[in-house]
Amino acid sequence: MDRDLLFKREDFVFSYRVGGVLIRDGKMLLQKPKDEDDYAFIGGHVAAFETTADALRREFREELHADVEVGRLLAVGEIFFPWGDRPCHQIAMYYGVALKDPGQIPMEGVFHGHDELDGERFDLDFCWVPLDELPGRTVYPTELMPHILSGSREVYHFVSRQV
Repeated sequence: MDRDLLFKREDFVFSYRVGGVLIRDGKMLLQKPKDEDDYAFIGGHVAAFETTADALRREFREELHADVEVGRLLAVGEIFFPWGDRPCHQIAMYYGVALKDPGQIPMEGVFHGHDELDGERFDLDFCWVPLDELPGRTVYPTELMPHILSGSREVYHFVSRQV
C-alpha cells in the first residue's frame, strides 16, 4: 500500500507494523517465507491515518482472505534489524486475534499465500504450529514468544536489537 508508514532513507528505514497472535486448538498460526525455516507473526505495515486494529483486519483479509476480531493489545516492540544493507527502526504492536469464521482458512497444516512490498511479491507459507513445539522454533521477534507462551495478561514492552 502506498500509504504505508514505511520510510526509506539512504542511511536507514523506519517501519510502523502491526502483528496478530492467533491461537486455536493448541496451535498458533504463523507465517514464513516459502522454503525458509524462520517464522513471524501475521501482519503488516500500518497505513497513514489507519488504526492498528484496522490495519490488522486489513492484513488478514489481504493475506489470508479471512476476517478476524482484534482482541487486546499483547505487546509493543521497538525493533532494530537489518533491512537489506540499511538498519531498520521498527515500532510494532501485537494483538490477540480470533477468526470470525474458522471455515475461511484450513485449520491445520500448512497453506500458501503471498504478500507484496514495494511492488514485489513474496510467497508465504502459513503454518499451524503446536504450542508445545514453539520453544524449539525461531519466531521473530524472538523476544515476544516467551511472553505469549507464559500466559501473562500484562502488556509487554520489549526492545529487540539485531543491529
